[in-house]
Amino acid sequence: MDFTAYKVPYPVEDRYKKKVAYFSMEFATHQPLKIYSGGLGFLAGSHLRSAYELGQNLVGIGILWKYGYYDQERNQDQTLDVSWNEKQFCFLEDTGLKFQISIHEHPVWVKVFYLNPETFKTAPLFLLSTDCPENDYVSQTITHRLYDANVATKVAQFILLGVGGAKLMDELGFNPELYHLNEAHGLSAAFYLYQKFNKKLEEVKKRLVFTTHTPEEAGNEKHDIYLCHKMSYFCGLSVDEVKLLTGNPEDQFNHSLAALRFAHLANGVSQLHGHVSRAMWSRYPDICPIISITNAQNWKYWADKQMYRFREAGDDYGIDDRKKYLKKRAFEIVADQTGKLFNPDVFTIVWARRFAGYKRASMIASDEVRFRKLMENKKYPVQLIWAGKPYPVDHPAISEFNQLVHVSKNFKNMAVMIGYELTLSKRLKQAADCWLNNPRVPREASGTSGMTAAMNGAVNFSTDDGWIPEFINHGHNGFVVPKADYASMATHEQDQYDLNKMYEILEKEILPLYYDDYPTWRQIMKNGMGDVRFQFDSNRMAHEYYELMYV
Repeated sequence: MDFTAYKVPYPVEDRYKKKVAYFSMEFATHQPLKIYSGGLGFLAGSHLRSAYELGQNLVGIGILWKYGYYDQERNQDQTLDVSWNEKQFCFLEDTGLKFQISIHEHPVWVKVFYLNPETFKTAPLFLLSTDCPENDYVSQTITHRLYDANVATKVAQFILLGVGGAKLMDELGFNPELYHLNEAHGLSAAFYLYQKFNKKLEEVKKRLVFTTHTPEEAGNEKHDIYLCHKMSYFCGLSVDEVKLLTGNPEDQFNHSLAALRFAHLANGVSQLHGHVSRAMWSRYPDICPIISITNAQNWKYWADKQMYRFREAGDDYGIDDRKKYLKKRAFEIVADQTGKLFNPDVFTIVWARRFAGYKRASMIASDEVRFRKLMENKKYPVQLIWAGKPYPVDHPAISEFNQLVHVSKNFKNMAVMIGYELTLSKRLKQAADCWLNNPRVPREASGTSGMTAAMNGAVNFSTDDGWIPEFINHGHNGFVVPKADYASMATHEQDQYDLNKMYEILEKEILPLYYDDYPTWRQIMKNGMGDVRFQFDSNRMAHEYYELMYV
């Protein structure tokens, strides 16, 4: 294939003809391409799938991670083991393109691979790698591990994504009208464009849009400005010039704040997150407007079509039979990993997503007495499954994962799974009667796992955070913990309140409904499937990006 004067190789719809380059550190397009860690990647993958379905003139730019995020394995006692294995991707095309960028005041070769739109039915995806023989070993390691724990390596990765991605667009002759940064990892592109357009900031601003996913300031990446300068992050600008240009006199370079000043428009990823972000950044002058475009997931990829066919035909027997079959099939994976045989007739709760402190993975198990009572309930039996990948050096999250593994040894009806990637994610959503989600409000910007769970006949039960306020109508299409005045509570008080409410709703509403009034439960499931179908399909989201962000 010819990569000069590159054009998107499928018919572009007129209303989506504006050329957009979409930068993301991770893309979860399909299970075999393991270059993602969690929600950000799942979102970017769905975005590319919808861009393809809608015929949008958009290309993705990411990094080809040699060892992926990591492979989740087990130690002898079943606890978490982290291993990095080299990945092979025979379906990627070598574009033959190679060019140099400056990292750490040193020329680094960048090799470019291409995911053809027809391979996984996505918009075109270009993946950058420094793992080539022309580079010294240290430069080769830049693209070894997604979110490398070494700070200098991470800054080098940001430069590769931003500067490397922007330079690639020039090499291809694609000439995007807009550069869309999915999170601030690719912000170095702004400095490349600033130099390209003769240091005219307005030329950068009119081309840059930014999506923020972090609802608290501490979670936004900051790095020592002198380290960034030494790493060549600023494309030849001095530290003083950068401070003047970004309007930030501090020695900590705040990537998100700079992105909000360089972009002409930004968005939060749910209505609530947009509100939180505007409040959070309001004390800083000269930031761009922040709108809301709620995250979504690709229905065509995620949904169980057979359940939807039965739902449309009004075939309740078909829905029940299909859900039971999906549970049974998923439970074979549970049995294979843990040696536990789960029963498709038993109410199954699943908590599965990235392990991070604010997501409170082990919350339901934190009260030992109530948890044992729940797990040993003969009248309303339950099965619980956990899965998710902690960040490999997030020791509190790894310890929480391992604690759940140890607790699971006391119960035949509790399992902790490893290998939480796209395929297992889909299977566990099909296995779930109840998709449990309990982040500490308002820490979850969007949290899209419940969308794909609803697309597979799981009923959402969540704290009222992220996308949930836009979706759940309690008792109609899911269940939600009513908000308290969290701002006036200490963290432990908030956790206790949420835990009490969770048990109350579970024991008094959810379990009696499932076992004593299944037709109503089924209706709630069907309502959730219907309500998630269009509003939270990423085709709506990809369309809104063109309508609201790319105009």
